[in-house]
Amino acid sequence: MSSVPAVDATDARLLLALSADPRATVLALSQQLGLARNTVQARLGRLETSGVLDPFERRVRPEALGYPLGAYVTVTVVQRSLADVSAALADIPEVLEVTGLSGVADLLVQVVARDADDLWRITEQVLAIPGVQRTDTNLALRRFVDHRMTPLLERAAGLGG
Repeated sequence: MSSVPAVDATDARLLLALSADPRATVLALSQQLGLARNTVQARLGRLETSGVLDPFERRVRPEALGYPLGAYVTVTVVQRSLADVSAALADIPEVLEVTGLSGVADLLVQVVARDADDLWRITEQVLAIPGVQRTDTNLALRRFVDHRMTPLLERAAGLGG
């Protein structure tokens, strides 16, 4: 995982306020949090440039773009091919995320597809990458817990467990 700076309690409160109202102005946030406008502006700038905040595109649902089928593909890679395979995976538009793993598989690849035939095409494309030894595909049937940060932000802000 990439290294990002630690978030203090004030940053956590600011992030919680932004989570509740992503369109809030700096002035509204400063009033809500009881902080100077310049303090809020500076902290937001630091949070953005330091990588604490994910890109906006993380909020776009693939289903809205015509990709209702989601899957996780575990990939086993020939030794010393990890960087090349990862770069080739990044060239496939339907690949949303690639995570390195410990254990039997080397990579966990989150993909989206238009339908089963499209998923077949994508997995064949992954298998064709030089250095890929094996893949195993698992369909994502239902999301039980959406990606969330609120419980951790509340803890960092000193508001909960």
